[in-house]
Amino acid sequence: MPYTILLVEDNELNRDMLSRRLERKGYEIKMAVDGAQGVSMATELRPALILMDLSLPVMDGWEAIRRIKGNPETATIPIIALTAHARAEDERTARDAGANDFDTKPVDLNRLVGKMEHLLTPNANVTLPESQ
Repeated sequence: MPYTILLVEDNELNRDMLSRRLERKGYEIKMAVDGAQGVSMATELRPALILMDLSLPVMDGWEAIRRIKGNPETATIPIIALTAHARAEDERTARDAGANDFDTKPVDLNRLVGKMEHLLTPNANVTLPESQ
C-alpha cells in the first residue's frame, strides 16, 4: 500500500510537477492549495507525511505547521517545509514551527525522496539536524 503524502502548495505548476513525479515513485498524493486547507486535510486524512510550502495564501506554511504540530491528533505527522528561499533563517523558522526537515525549490527529487524515506521509516520520525 503506498504512503499518502499531503502536498500543500499554492502554485499550480509546482503542484502538478511534484505530484506527478512523486506518483511515479509510488506515493499517493493529496493536495491542498493554502495553509488553512492543509491543516484541515491533515486532520481529515492523517497522511503519512506532509510537504508544506511556506509561502501560502490564507494561512502561511509556518502557521499551518504550528497548528498541525499543536494538535495531538496530527502532531506526529512528519512535515518537510519547502521554500524557494534558501536562507538559514527560513530553515530555522520552519524548524522552530515544528517542521521535521526542510528543502529548497526547485526541488531535487532524489534529495527530497531521500528525506521523505528517512522520515517514513518507523522510529525515524525525528527532526533531522540542520543543513550545514
